[in-house]
Amino acid sequence: MYEAVFPVIFRVAYRITNSGEAAEDLSQEAFFRLYEKKMVFPSADEAKYWLIRVVKNASLNYAKRKERERKAYQRAFREDERTEKTGEGLLVEKETREEIRRALEQLPENLRMVLVLKEYGELNYREIGRVLGISEGNVKVRVFRARERLTGLLAEENFRKDGSHVS
Repeated sequence: MYEAVFPVIFRVAYRITNSGEAAEDLSQEAFFRLYEKKMVFPSADEAKYWLIRVVKNASLNYAKRKERERKAYQRAFREDERTEKTGEGLLVEKETREEIRRALEQLPENLRMVLVLKEYGELNYREIGRVLGISEGNVKVRVFRARERLTGLLAEENFRKDGSHVS
């Protein structure tokens, strides 16, 4: 069974993790779980499908964990950048924050709130849905629409500021 199933579950794990070492470890671990639990299946195919499910789930968990670690390292790296800001840089940053704040205020409450929770509260779609009492799908639609409207408002603001707009 090992010789027949290992190549299959290895390929599944490899495609999910993009790591030969991780795929091998996760595949071996699946067989250890099968052995430790002394599981009995009605057929070899059932055992094969069980092993595939175990490896798929373990690989997805591994990939999610690696992605979270990668993001944490990126955040830490970005936060550790200690560059002195010039007076001009601080002014531009302040003006940009002010433009975004004004544009956000122009959004309808339902769009503004999802964007604030997503971007400033750093909540995921499910969490935002729970907070607002709406479906995750509805949150995604609102975030998309809010970003579109905000981009349009900021573009309008920049257009007016450049003096390109004739009154």
